[in-house]
Amino acid sequence: MRDLMRPKFFAALLAGLLVVVFAADAMARCLPGQVDLRGPWGTARFSVEIADTPETRNQGLMFRENMPRFAGMLFIYQAPQSASFWMRNTLIPLDMLFVDAAGEVTRIHHDAVPLDETPIFGGDDVLMVLEINGGMARRLGITEGTALRHARVPQAGALWPCDAE
Repeated sequence: MRDLMRPKFFAALLAGLLVVVFAADAMARCLPGQVDLRGPWGTARFSVEIADTPETRNQGLMFRENMPRFAGMLFIYQAPQSASFWMRNTLIPLDMLFVDAAGEVTRIHHDAVPLDETPIFGGDDVLMVLEINGGMARRLGITEGTALRHARVPQAGALWPCDAE
């Protein structure tokens, strides 16, 4: 009886190890639909929609009535630039994380007010803006200086490259 159970045990152990190895590999890779954040507060992963054309950036998250907890929208520019946002036709409160070309969060605007058209200035050297549910940055402890990992961050100068743990 003991000999019959041994192969099953080892097969289960091997399957478990493979899951761990593949999960670790997935963590090190940058997938287009996800953003990883890391800082002294810990780490977080968000599923994101990409807004990288004038049309998709202009539409943003307008008219959405809700968004899953660990979801967001990643606005990507062709090159670092001055960036301002507003909440026209945006129905949910948002946190906006402004990110430079190294993938560093340089500014956070917390709890942008739905439908408010007051410009929200993010800085002069913004390559990306990550919008997540309002209050999420504070809840997780995300701070300026946090590293953002995504395939569209230029990898040569990335604070947290895609192939790094």
